[in-house]
Amino acid sequence: MKEKLKRILTDPRTLFWVWMIIAVSGMTRYGHGHENNFLIFKYVFWHVFHQLPLYIQYPAEYFDTNHYGPVFSLVIAPFAVLPTWIGMLLWLVALTLLLYFSIRYNVFTRYQQVFIYWFCAHELLNGVQMQQFNIAITAIILLSYFFIDREKDFWAALVIMLGTFIKLYGIVGLAFFFFSRHKGKFILSLLFWAVIMFVAPMVISSPEYIIGQYQDWYMSLVEKNTDNMFSQGTNISLLGLVRKISGCATYSDLLIIIPGLFAFALPYLRISQYHNEAFRQTILASVLMFVVLFSTGSENSGYIIAVTGVVIWYTAAPWKRSKWDIALMVYVFIFCTMAHSDFMPRFIREQWIRPYGLKALPVVLVWLKLCYEICTKDYRKLNVE
Repeated sequence: MKEKLKRILTDPRTLFWVWMIIAVSGMTRYGHGHENNFLIFKYVFWHVFHQLPLYIQYPAEYFDTNHYGPVFSLVIAPFAVLPTWIGMLLWLVALTLLLYFSIRYNVFTRYQQVFIYWFCAHELLNGVQMQQFNIAITAIILLSYFFIDREKDFWAALVIMLGTFIKLYGIVGLAFFFFSRHKGKFILSLLFWAVIMFVAPMVISSPEYIIGQYQDWYMSLVEKNTDNMFSQGTNISLLGLVRKISGCATYSDLLIIIPGLFAFALPYLRISQYHNEAFRQTILASVLMFVVLFSTGSENSGYIIAVTGVVIWYTAAPWKRSKWDIALMVYVFIFCTMAHSDFMPRFIREQWIRPYGLKALPVVLVWLKLCYEICTKDYRKLNVE
């Protein structure tokens, strides 16, 4: 009975349908005012099509403002032209399928895949309930790694530039540049796709309009960075953790970002480890966590990115994980993945976790441990402790 249950829970078909159920469950929020993010996405297409400003408020259509690049209008177009409820349903399914298959057909072992699917299921739910593109950002980073690992640099450049021109986060795919075996081809491919992404939205609008919107996009991101500083809904990151606990608005985030970049970049000096798959996967895990921990725009529904990185860190090591590592994973699951859910007592959630961005703390601890390991450990496959 135990073996049968294990086979069922690890069967790719089971995992596929669990994730599809999660995707469709996002529709339970439709019609209750929670489909706002999809409306923002939908009107990116229509505003570009009618050449209207992308980065101002449209209270008759949705609340908040858009912060996605003009090329997103083409990505959302197939969903935007449909009735809203159908478009939203297909959008959630498409996001989930993209991430599912980016994990299923990546370089991960079966054990890693199963671990990611189950451990990240609640973060996926957080993402679909908010119709978040961060689900796709996770897939874009994973695919960037996969394509470079498989020497498909042209397609790696495509997903990196697509993610960059939509939400900037995709630029972190360049962290895998040193693993490329065809660096010249990779650079030329990046330039090619950058030009394509820049001009593509002009097909449904005009060059003058799109150039103006790129300028406005930059200004909107600068303003959003300031607004995020003490927001309870965003800046759930290492930057926000320090900012909110200290209550200080006068120092520059560079005081944290620069040491963070140093810790992130230091492992690249270990060139002799590049040929070890476990080492490269740990770099991937670091990238997934870093992009969330060092962004003021990080929010609860975006932790699908970071938690995927946590699982890869845990499962990629070629040595046996310690009891402390297991305890750390439990800590991540309870105080990060479940931090904003009803599982967490309301007074803890509302008085501590939200005001101080404490959802980020478990991932910070994992990332710091990762930084230590990747600078000191030998990642050869037969290495056992």
